[in-house]
Amino acid sequence: VVIGAGIIGVTTAYYLRRDGHEVTVVERRSGVAQETSFANAGVMAPSYVAPWSQPGMPMKVLAYLFKAEAPIVFRPSLDPALWRWIARWLGECRLERFTRNKERMQRLAFYSQSELRTLRDLHRLDYEQSRGYLQLFRSEREIERSAVTRKMLAALGVSHTLLTPEQAHILEPALHAPTRLAGALHLPDDETGNCAFFAQQLKEIAINDGVQFRFNQLALGLQREQQRITHLRTNHGDVRGDAYVVAAGIDSVALLRSLRIRLPMQPVKGYSATAAITAFEHAPYISVMDETYKVAITRMGKRLRIAGTAELGTRGMQLRDSALTTLIKVAQDWFPYAASYAKSRFWVGARPMLPDGPPVLGKTPITNLYLNAGHGSTGWVMACGSARVVTEVIAGRAPAIDLSGLTLERYARA
Repeated sequence: VVIGAGIIGVTTAYYLRRDGHEVTVVERRSGVAQETSFANAGVMAPSYVAPWSQPGMPMKVLAYLFKAEAPIVFRPSLDPALWRWIARWLGECRLERFTRNKERMQRLAFYSQSELRTLRDLHRLDYEQSRGYLQLFRSEREIERSAVTRKMLAALGVSHTLLTPEQAHILEPALHAPTRLAGALHLPDDETGNCAFFAQQLKEIAINDGVQFRFNQLALGLQREQQRITHLRTNHGDVRGDAYVVAAGIDSVALLRSLRIRLPMQPVKGYSATAAITAFEHAPYISVMDETYKVAITRMGKRLRIAGTAELGTRGMQLRDSALTTLIKVAQDWFPYAASYAKSRFWVGARPMLPDGPPVLGKTPITNLYLNAGHGSTGWVMACGSARVVTEVIAGRAPAIDLSGLTLERYARA
């Protein structure tokens, strides 16, 4: 039984079924990928993957408190869980911990990229994917800060090139010349694609292969007897299985808390705007990331997806005008004539963020309960690899990658 049908739950169901298991997916929405997976940036960039807990980030968050256009927003509350999360997050912002956590995340992300490409070729999937990623720096200071990342990429043998402004404009001619550009980092092997399209296609493949999806069913709790889960309680009755995988995003916290498994996860809201392209010659062909505002701009067919900002401390899913204004500002800075921004469709989702960055995969103290949760903003790039890892763990086989720092054990020791 897989709880959740976002990109993590759908890929988990697919890999489990391919491994010979009978699989039932329980999802509270009417279809797959309708929440955090629905309208994200579409970025599948293992080279760019990094934890939110970075050196200098606490001071950045404080500085952004007083800016109208900010990539990160902190809204303090009296929630004790939020402050416990912040305390842990602050401890992870040291350089040595950032380096360790980034390595863990990239280890999984590069493996996942390989798995996704294999799956894509096997089923000949088309989900508006494109190749190449361009990180845009507005200042020399940002280029200097990227030195640590570039050093790690070099150590991993990842293809990357630091470009001058002139070289960046040659690579992507649609970049608006008057907007200040100090340089850019080109990652030719990273990819982007429509996460929701991919999830919908994989769902159909899984259904044809025998996976059962139970939509509009709310998971109310997991019933435990001694060291085993006996069934999942839902608003439409009980669902029984031999093993249970919690892949419910931020809702995983409440399901696990009732079992006395405490996962220090907080919802970090992200926003996106999707605009129809009206002048294709002015639209980008390569996906870009504005390093100053942490906003990604991705071409998806005949649309532009502009996504970014991180908002911590609020649980409601209301759209915030200042966040949407930031998205449109960045899009108009780089590609002012490309799309009908005034008619954009806006979206907000809750990214399930752990304080150190990597997700939690695999076993729990309960014999037949497994986790695939806490991917933050990297669920899309890590989905296939995470699902394959969890499938191997359930089958009792050794995964293809080292799971050090990717399991619940790291919090048991904390």
